[in-house]
Amino acid sequence: MKTVRNILSVKGDTIWSTSPETSVYVALQKMARKNVGALVVLDKTGLVGVFSERDYARKIILKKRASKETLVGEIMTREIVFVGPDEEMRKCMRLMSTHRFRHLPVVEHGHVIGIISIGDVVQAIICEQESAIHELEDYIIGRR
Repeated sequence: MKTVRNILSVKGDTIWSTSPETSVYVALQKMARKNVGALVVLDKTGLVGVFSERDYARKIILKKRASKETLVGEIMTREIVFVGPDEEMRKCMRLMSTHRFRHLPVVEHGHVIGIISIGDVVQAIICEQESAIHELEDYIIGRR
């Protein structure tokens, strides 16, 4: 079974973050530069939220708020669901589906060590299933 640690070993453990005091506009600029759909929100105590494109669309655009005057801390998702690096992909998929979000911070010993997306999880599950199919084909054909 593939774990979150496997994903991070491939994609890397770079963490794109922002602070609650950053303007939404500046955070969006960073997301665009880094080509990511979410940023973890950190303060001096650690992880305090996640800011995503969905937060922007629903809490700024639809409510006609100004992104240059609104702070990330005002609209970020505060109910943080995270996983550890040894979590299996199926549990990550279940969490993301149940809570209806696309990004999942990875926390180990109280520190954010990465973030995975729904795309990362789907890709890992597909690779795992393809590998199982090839093993079954090899077994059936007698190549093992």
